[in-house]
Amino acid sequence: MAGVIADASPLIALHQIGQISLIEHLFDRILIPSAVAREVSPSLPTVPAWIIARDLTQAIGPEIIRGSLGAGESETLALALEVGASLVILDERPARKLALVLGLPVVGTAGILLAAKRAGLILEVRPLLDALIEHGFRVSTALRDRVLADAAEGP
Repeated sequence: MAGVIADASPLIALHQIGQISLIEHLFDRILIPSAVAREVSPSLPTVPAWIIARDLTQAIGPEIIRGSLGAGESETLALALEVGASLVILDERPARKLALVLGLPVVGTAGILLAAKRAGLILEVRPLLDALIEHGFRVSTALRDRVLADAAEGP
């Protein structure tokens, strides 16, 4: 079953600003590996039904292990390869780079906000991006400016 696989940080970040449902509206459902389910449980004690936890059925490959990522990122990439994911939602730069090397399409939390605006789910990206930053979400100035420009909201 191909699908969208998510890591913990985008789910937690969007939950913190009350926008986790954007993922459901964009993708209907997502898969998360067991490590991600454990990571999100303190922030999302009740995981929405459209987030489906799935155990890996294969060992994590050496190309992922060599990446020295956290358990959530490693299992996210392994599950994405295992199911032939159409998209991986990841924020951490090392995990994103490895995903691209592995041929996996990637989007981050800021990209989810941009996709939500393009789909007409939100009117503006800026206030939500600012809310993420206020909650401690790290976004470089360059990325913030690029996302706002792509959203036609200026830098």
